[in-house]
Amino acid sequence: MAYNSLITNKVRTILSLLGITIGIFSVISVFTVFDSLQNNITSDINSLGNNVLFIQKWPWAMGGDYPWWKYYQRPEPKLQEVKDVLKRSYAAEDAAYMFSVSRNVYQRDNSVEDAPIVAVSYEYNHVMPFDLQEGRYFTQIECQGGRNLAIIGATMAQDLFPNQDPIGKEIKVFGRKLDVIGVLKKQGNDVFGNSSDNWVIVPVNYARGVVDSKNINSTIVVKAKPNISNTELKSELTGIMRSIRKLRPGSDDNFAINETDIITKGFDSLFRVISIVGWIIGGFSLLVGGFGIANIMFVTVKERTSQIGIQKSLGAKNYFILLQFLFESIFLAVLGGVVGLLIVFILTFAASHLIGFALALSIKNIVLGLSVSIFIGLVSGYIPAWTASRLEPVEAMRSTF
Repeated sequence: MAYNSLITNKVRTILSLLGITIGIFSVISVFTVFDSLQNNITSDINSLGNNVLFIQKWPWAMGGDYPWWKYYQRPEPKLQEVKDVLKRSYAAEDAAYMFSVSRNVYQRDNSVEDAPIVAVSYEYNHVMPFDLQEGRYFTQIECQGGRNLAIIGATMAQDLFPNQDPIGKEIKVFGRKLDVIGVLKKQGNDVFGNSSDNWVIVPVNYARGVVDSKNINSTIVVKAKPNISNTELKSELTGIMRSIRKLRPGSDDNFAINETDIITKGFDSLFRVISIVGWIIGGFSLLVGGFGIANIMFVTVKERTSQIGIQKSLGAKNYFILLQFLFESIFLAVLGGVVGLLIVFILTFAASHLIGFALALSIKNIVLGLSVSIFIGLVSGYIPAWTASRLEPVEAMRSTF
């Protein structure tokens, strides 16, 4: 009977579910975009390694005041400190030294401007693994001897060596020639806009001979042993670095030990705020939609008052009348929610193909959308349904619309 009522009054039904449709669309579309963004960010952050710590001059921070003047005079990490850390640490599995500068790269008539030149020690591929499309990594002897060798990114290889195999050929950086021995597997840009596709990786001992060490931001990357937490490793490294730099008890650290968890927590706080904003935006639409359903249900009860009286005179219980109208309001709300979810799905599918950013309507958001729809339908329809269930049969049959 409730279903037939909705079908009979098509225009009224469509107008009633529009508010719920817009509300569910607003809330779920916001959550879908930011869930997808959060998943991409988390994936990119985890690619740095969730069991890796970074000893640097500057601490990472997300929001708030950043007292840069306190960190400006700190010394940069040194290559020798890597050896000292590995010698003294029981929690570290391996450690590597790296720094990067920007330089132009040339190959005959082709060039790439301001390419990241990443100087690494031999252990870099152990703590920050990467895949090679072709070629090989440096040997330990080549790294220690500072050979003029390079591993280049996939885009760099395509720009400098169009339709050619770059392995064994030369590029020019720092005004000197480098032999290409490997090409990185193409990765594309992460959500921060960074990519290794334009990198030129060189042995650190080679770069130290051609780059002014005062103008670099160096990093010691330390990988924890299996079953060693980042907290344990960080605590040990703090003591080791203070000992290496001969800091007095009570004095501030003159180094920072960063971990990817700092970035993750920063983005979690941001997404919590955005989630609240999403609920506020969609909440008003849902509120309007709920009032719309309640209004329609009161009208429906008024229209069918005599029918309710006949049903009750024939033995229909109060709960039957109550459930009949509750079903109608819930069905109306759920139908609006389904339409809203369908619109979100279509838009995410189209956006994923048009802008190349992975958007997906998750099962969690589908369940959330349907649950909110059911709740709105239940709350909006309860008072009209309760009013209908309490009508006296004789008085109800006498009424006319």
